[in-house]
Amino acid sequence: MRPDILNPLFAEVEALKGIGPQLAKPLKRLGLDRVVDILFHLPVSWIERKRVELLDEADVGAIVSVEVTAVDYRQSGGRGPFRVHATDKAGNYLTLTYFNNPGWAKKQFPLGEPRLVSGRLDRYGQELQMVHPDHVLPPAEAASLPVVEPVYPLSEGLTNNRMGQLAGQALARVPELPEWVEPSLLQSRGWPAWRAALHKAHGDRFADAARERLAYDEVFANQLALTLVRASSRKRRGTPLRGDGRLRDRLNLPYAPTGAQRRAIAEIEGDLQQEVPMLRLLQGDVGSGKTLVALMALLTAVEAGAQGALLAPTEILARQHFDTLSRQLAGLPVNVAILTGREKGRAREATLMGLADGSIHILVGTHAIFQQAVVYRNLGLAVVDEQHRFGVAQRMMLAQKAERPPHLLVMTATPIPRTLTLTHYGEMDVSRLDEMPPGRQPIETRVLSVERLDEVVDALGRHIGSGRQAYWVCPLVEESEASDMAAAEERARVLQLRFGGQVGLVHGRMKGPEKDAVMAAFQRAELSVLVATTVIEVGVDVPNATLMIVEGADRFGLAQLHQLRGRVGRGDQRSVCLLLRTNALSETGRARLALMRETNDGFRIAEEDLRLRGAGEILGTRQSGEAQFRLATPEQIQSLIQPATDDARLLVDRDGGLTGPRGQTARTLLYLFERDAAVALLRSG
Repeated sequence: MRPDILNPLFAEVEALKGIGPQLAKPLKRLGLDRVVDILFHLPVSWIERKRVELLDEADVGAIVSVEVTAVDYRQSGGRGPFRVHATDKAGNYLTLTYFNNPGWAKKQFPLGEPRLVSGRLDRYGQELQMVHPDHVLPPAEAASLPVVEPVYPLSEGLTNNRMGQLAGQALARVPELPEWVEPSLLQSRGWPAWRAALHKAHGDRFADAARERLAYDEVFANQLALTLVRASSRKRRGTPLRGDGRLRDRLNLPYAPTGAQRRAIAEIEGDLQQEVPMLRLLQGDVGSGKTLVALMALLTAVEAGAQGALLAPTEILARQHFDTLSRQLAGLPVNVAILTGREKGRAREATLMGLADGSIHILVGTHAIFQQAVVYRNLGLAVVDEQHRFGVAQRMMLAQKAERPPHLLVMTATPIPRTLTLTHYGEMDVSRLDEMPPGRQPIETRVLSVERLDEVVDALGRHIGSGRQAYWVCPLVEESEASDMAAAEERARVLQLRFGGQVGLVHGRMKGPEKDAVMAAFQRAELSVLVATTVIEVGVDVPNATLMIVEGADRFGLAQLHQLRGRVGRGDQRSVCLLLRTNALSETGRARLALMRETNDGFRIAEEDLRLRGAGEILGTRQSGEAQFRLATPEQIQSLIQPATDDARLLVDRDGGLTGPRGQTARTLLYLFERDAAVALLRSG
């Protein structure tokens, strides 16, 4: 239960004075549904209001406050603007312009009465003017006009003034909370108390220490939640899995495992033999051989008499894993099955029965493998591919699928920066695959202007004429998946005019069987060119495809471009990736493409991606509802993550976790930042 002291902060925004249905709309658009959301909606910059006695041309463009007296009203014809003509104390003219509500303007400026106005001073023709002043006050109230004012992120229908007033109301509800930050850290950093820090962050532009403290609170809450999840899973007893090698020794591998693969396999084997369930993150670059490591882990589980499950984020990838495993395990006494949303009727029933009676050893599937109806006889190991589409909540759900929690191995499609590994997978041990299997050629990357499209199509013709295959990925269109599809369909149509039936198309809106049929035709080399939206981003494996063309490449994120590039270079032939850029190239877009040209190293690309884009986009958390950081910037997360992680471990290991005196205050913190799933988990676990 949330502590009562926090209830005023978790009230709906409508609890604040003056918020009706009309004002609630722009607030909701900004994600400001509750009082606490307004508290955490911090200013992004500050306005300095220059107080002047007289109007001056030199101040055009500045925000000024000046006393003027209205002398005349002018309404332009029809629905034109309403103007108030006013003069300062020396008789200099100022036009105050309103584009709606003339009645309101007249009420603000009674003729002949002085008013203090504040806003941006502009020039309109020969006149000085101020459009929709920010403040209009009687001179007696001049003292209430702030000299420096916060500027908030806004949405249509919400003014900065109004936002500032709401922040003031929200701050008035903030209680004094007991301190959760370790005292020596508080002192060494010179941080104010939590309540004071919030007041400063909204009211003082030089409040760097206050903002840093609030960022630390958020990062600390996150790290504490992960540390508690880890401690909880360490307390639970799993089943040790000791394989005898009888299946692994019979595998016919295409190459000897790399040193990095052997190291990861040994780490996993060591974890599986413990009673404490494994929680391991396997980070590897595109094509570094994660699937082989996963296969070795799954076979170890089967050798020990348990079942294994491999979860993929998409149906395409699940089917590909299923095909790969079936091929690699051919001739071995291992029964592999697949379960996605598409399996229906008898086939599905047979799979469910095989899982329940233990005759199916390895199950590959999408999220369908978690449904209530899916019961395992003895689930010993779950492997999750493409982790960032699969959050902490699903990791917990998986643990409930067996009498004893299964061991868990999580794989990322591309490397994740160190900071994000700590903030999102802080409860896990990490293995890294930083070597490529023998025979993988570095991919040559070139950046070309879209104006050279005709040359690119000619080069594509020569490429497929020599018997090789290619991907053509269409740009992301902001509006919707439908426009992505339209762009891909149009590109496929144009290429089909030139290359006929050699061109196939896949996009996100196609039905599963339809998509599979096209992919299978491409894998069998019946198609030479596959035009696609980003549905081919992960896992598609066609060694004869050695050319990747990405149209509108500057609209893609770095990790996504690196993923797409990783679809080629899978055989022993030289591969090329052509990135076609638009002419309206932003600075970030230019930096991204330059880095892609310069390096094939996914670990380096991941760190740069974080710098250029921020955490939410890299992890896909904008979509998946995973923990977002609202107060901490990527730079702050980087500098605060280590002390926060150390302090969280200290609290759990030395200070008695949530039951000690400091733990009680930390419990409040977890509820404040809505990381309280960790509290519930401890109670149930």
